[in-house]
Order: sequence, then structure tokens, then C-alpha cells
Amino acid sequence: MTWLFAILLAIAAFLAIMVLSKAARKGWEAVGAALLLGIAGYGLQASPGLPGAPKPPAQQIASDPDALIEGRGDLDERSIPTTNQWVVIADGMARNGQFANAAQVLLGAVDEDPEDGEAWLALANALVAHADGQLTPASDFAFRKAARIAPESPGPPFFRGLALAQTGRFDEARAIWTRLLERAPPDAPWREDIEFRLEQLMEFIRARDKAQAGG
Repeated sequence: MTWLFAILLAIAAFLAIMVLSKAARKGWEAVGAALLLGIAGYGLQASPGLPGAPKPPAQQIASDPDALIEGRGDLDERSIPTTNQWVVIADGMARNGQFANAAQVLLGAVDEDPEDGEAWLALANALVAHADGQLTPASDFAFRKAARIAPESPGPPFFRGLALAQTGRFDEARAIWTRLLERAPPDAPWREDIEFRLEQLMEFIRARDKAQAGG
């Protein structure tokens, strides 16, 4: 029944857009593709028939934009604020909860310089925050771009793992943070924090596995 409702809702949305929108017919294909992508994402991630899984009480990314912004600098061991003008503007918007506007600014930044890893990471975090802490295909793409551009930076894997954990994808988050710690210098100032978060995550994984085993 849930699947039927989702499909009917997508069809209704598509018809409404065709009737109400002034977009040309050639734009309908893109709209239809977007709706199909949404249904596919629902099929891959949603499980309406399953009982609720334990959720870590970790702070949602969207709940403290100041900590989110400062955390990026801490992970990169940056002693002075960023001089990236686009990121500075976007951070100011994010601090006021304007995550969609921040994302728009950062989209302009990465369009101007596709190799701006800092902008890609800020964009990923803004998209996650705009989605109330959920990892979306768009934010996941931005995290992966940031990681490719700056493979030695702990920021992309840390924040991607955090978003995965908040979305309930505990095993993926554990794998990412474990790999991050394996390559982290022993004296990295952020190592202890990630070790603590990983241990918390392991507790929830053990609780989940116990619940699924019926014990």
C-alpha cells in the first residue's frame, strides 16, 4: 500500500507540474526523471514495514551550525578563519539557518572552481543540514567530490560518516570512521573525538544486532 501511495503521489505531482508549470514540453523529461529518482531512492532506503531501528542520540548536523562550521576548521587544523570568499558568505547564511541559500552560494563556488574541495565539503554539509541531518544523493556526491580533491583531509570522511550515522546507516559510518582512524596520525588533535564517536556508534550497532536477534 505504501508503494502504491508513493507511485500515485509521483504521478499526481507530474501531472500538476505539466498543467500548472509554464515550462516547455522538453522540460517535462527532466521533471519525470527527478520524480523517478525520488521513487528509486525510496525503494533503496525506505523500509516502512520494519520496526524502528535504534537511533544514535548524536547531535544533528542541522541543530548547531556554529559547531558544524567550526568543526570543519578544527579537522583541517586551521588556526585562522577561511579566506575563501564564497565559503565565508555561505557560512554566514548557514549560521542563521539559511541552508538552502548557503547551498546556492556554494553551488556557484564549485561551478566557478570545480576543484575547490573546501567549497564542496561546505556544500555537502549545507545540503545535509537543509535535509534535517539526512544524507541525500546530492550531499553524498558533494562529500565524495571533496574527498577526491583532498584525500588526506579528515573532513569529508568525518562529516560523511556523521551524516550516514544520522540517517541510520550505522555500518557504513563505522567503516568510514574506522578507515579514517587507521590512517590518522597518532597525535592528530581530532583523533580522540572520532574514537569516542566511533565507540558510541559501536554501542548502537551492538544494540541493533541484539534487537534483531530477538535477544
